[in-house]
Amino acid sequence: MTFIPKDPHFEARVRASFARQTINKALGCELTSVGPGTCVVRLPHNPTLCQQHGYMHAGITTTIADTAAGYAAFSLMPADSDVVSVEFKINLMAPAVGEVFEARAKVDRPGRSLTVVRSEVVAITGEKETTVALMQATMICLPSAPAKTATKAL
Repeated sequence: MTFIPKDPHFEARVRASFARQTINKALGCELTSVGPGTCVVRLPHNPTLCQQHGYMHAGITTTIADTAAGYAAFSLMPADSDVVSVEFKINLMAPAVGEVFEARAKVDRPGRSLTVVRSEVVAITGEKETTVALMQATMICLPSAPAKTATKAL
């Protein structure tokens, strides 16, 4: 299905928001593509993000799936809005072993308030791709809020 974004400048808005997410920088994530209702987030293998068996940690896999899903939804939201996850379910399909991981998200149903998105995470080694996780998520469209910075807890 083809979607028409409500904001003609959605790509710049999505990329700016992605750049403000400090987790993306900390993990080494890259926003490789964004289109109306789609998003791809790429993460090179990093042994410091693995669990005890050497697989990419499920929390990291979930993070990139959620990020891609959120920005796929955000691409269809109005210019004066913001996005956050409401809920998601993730199925871990195979050990996350690869040179690079990509979360590929696609909106299934956009709504005025809630948007349903699917995100697939694949592990890539050379030309071989293995699906390691599938996520179904619901994102909510919120009024835009000023950017906040993290503060230390007292």
